[in-house]
Amino acid sequence: MARITPQGPNSQVKAPTSKEEPTSNTVAARTPAASAAAANLASAVSSFEASTPSPVDAQLSQLRGWMRGHTDRGEEKQILDLLHSASPGEFNQVLSRMSRDELHGLMGDMDNHLFGPQNHDALLALFSKDRLGDLSIDNRARVIDALQYHRTGSKAEEAVRDIFLGTQGSALTALKNAVDGGGDYHDLQQLVFHDIDNAGIRSQLLDHFRQQAQATGQVKVLSDIDDTFYANLKDDRYPGKTVYPGVKAFYSELDKGAGASPDREGDLTFLSARPYDRAGLAEGLTRAMLDENGLKNATVLSGDFLHLIGNSNIAEKKFDNWQQYRQLFPEYKSVFIGDSGQGDAIFGAKAVGTAPSDMKAVFIHNVTNMSADERKAMAQKGVFVFDTYVGAATEAFRRGLITREGLERVAASASREFDAVPFTSFELHAARKAELDRDLSEMRAVLGSPD
Repeated sequence: MARITPQGPNSQVKAPTSKEEPTSNTVAARTPAASAAAANLASAVSSFEASTPSPVDAQLSQLRGWMRGHTDRGEEKQILDLLHSASPGEFNQVLSRMSRDELHGLMGDMDNHLFGPQNHDALLALFSKDRLGDLSIDNRARVIDALQYHRTGSKAEEAVRDIFLGTQGSALTALKNAVDGGGDYHDLQQLVFHDIDNAGIRSQLLDHFRQQAQATGQVKVLSDIDDTFYANLKDDRYPGKTVYPGVKAFYSELDKGAGASPDREGDLTFLSARPYDRAGLAEGLTRAMLDENGLKNATVLSGDFLHLIGNSNIAEKKFDNWQQYRQLFPEYKSVFIGDSGQGDAIFGAKAVGTAPSDMKAVFIHNVTNMSADERKAMAQKGVFVFDTYVGAATEAFRRGLITREGLERVAASASREFDAVPFTSFELHAARKAELDRDLSEMRAVLGSPD
């Protein structure tokens, strides 16, 4: 019987037909040939959809085509039109899918013509003003990186300023961290204190950073490199270039913090006495060494030739770098790990004395066989001297900087990595093993764990 469907006062009854509407039973009764045909059709539709470029694919293809070879003013206008007309989602996807080199190239390709359109200025305005509200934090950082890669003229400096000033609160913290962790010497300190020449713009940025700072409750982990991260200068107790057992785990646990849930990681910064050079060549070598040893994308703040000789000079430069870093990240506190071989203890004591609420702890690796009296004198200045990273981590746990589980992870890493150190003599191995066993015993006592 045909169905009767009421349709109001003028509805009519449909006449019976000889064709029944398909039901689940009729679908289930398809022949194998029909099922195969349906599957082939579905596969063909899927293949067609996969081969049809998305709007973002098409836009990216166009953009790359216009950038290939010499980009004339007509192609520059098409690039600007595309970036202006893209939806917010398309806009961010296009930029996200461009490689770093492509984005750098885009900034370099757009020109201000002597007798014609100022297309480079228009591109800067697009990113820093017209479409800044649509730009994700990651893409804001990538645009700043592309601007920093080239010579930062007055317009570029203004664009960098406008991007930062247009970002507030926790989003600003995320943006600064993204710029700082870019993976090469183009970090936030390089940008603000070296690349930006306009003192007024620098002052505007630092004022904005201070006004927008929202305390994170987290710390920036600052560390020396030589004889702190690895044996490389005065420490002859370990084979040369040995990464100290437990040091990487200690960095990680300080970065995570002592909260119930781990803090954002990525806050490791090295304060090095190694001199800065404008091309970043020395820092590139330092970063390559850190990368090889499993520390990628850490920030490196370099020294200079004027402060390269003498512990007091080295300490002064590290203090200056720290003061700048505090201005860049006023929402963070600091901890510092150094060694007794150069000026790190001097720097640490000065930092604690200058801003004890900002420098939460200073840990100095004993590589010069400091006496008990010397250790005590350092402790009175707020500097903790340690022999192993288990000892350092135990003190960090006492101060509420890492969790119990974090301390146990440092101890496990230190013990495992110590066993892999190729000591050159039984005496050296025995002396370092005695220090490690002593600090492990103290750690267990602090935790109330059995030996």
